[in-house]
Amino acid sequence: MKRIQTKLLVGALVMAATTAGGLANAQSIIKIPGDHPPYKVELEPHLALGWGHLYRGNGLGIGARVGIVIVDNGFIKTINNSVAISFGLDWLRYSDCYYYDRRGRFEYGCGASYFVFPATMQWNFWLSPQWSVFAEPGLYVYHGVYDDYCRDRIGNPVPGCDYPTRTGVDPALFVGGRFHFNDTVALTMRLGYPTSSVGVSFLF
Repeated sequence: MKRIQTKLLVGALVMAATTAGGLANAQSIIKIPGDHPPYKVELEPHLALGWGHLYRGNGLGIGARVGIVIVDNGFIKTINNSVAISFGLDWLRYSDCYYYDRRGRFEYGCGASYFVFPATMQWNFWLSPQWSVFAEPGLYVYHGVYDDYCRDRIGNPVPGCDYPTRTGVDPALFVGGRFHFNDTVALTMRLGYPTSSVGVSFLF
């Protein structure tokens, strides 16, 4: 898992450097209100990394977002911005957890699957024909399903152990950017809490 985290960090740094270089050379459209793709719906499948407090360690998985534009010319009428409502579903798999007995000896592994349902307001800023960035404050609902960890390494039941599930609601906050290949397809990168993701957006 540490190797995966390192690779993701390196990837994020590379994307940040690429974004900075691209923005430096791009034609700015931020001061031209409405000069962005005329879409109403954004569909974004992605790969997800869960690093929040949901479970021990980090989770990897897949997910999708759907964004619906509610204000095409956003809150600030003098710049190129738009506002959407974004809903999503992520499935995250956690498997790097272990239980030990009272003497500190390894007994058996544990894991869980989590389903995360974010709902946010997405405020988009269109910087150039190739680049847009966004901020997403909101909430997320999570539901965790634990593995069968109530048996030891040879399959015997563990006294007093049960099989809980965990459900809750917490604040969410994301920031991200898109590299637009054209008016309908973009590479979307998102950093935030409780998940980060990389995916492809389709604008309709």
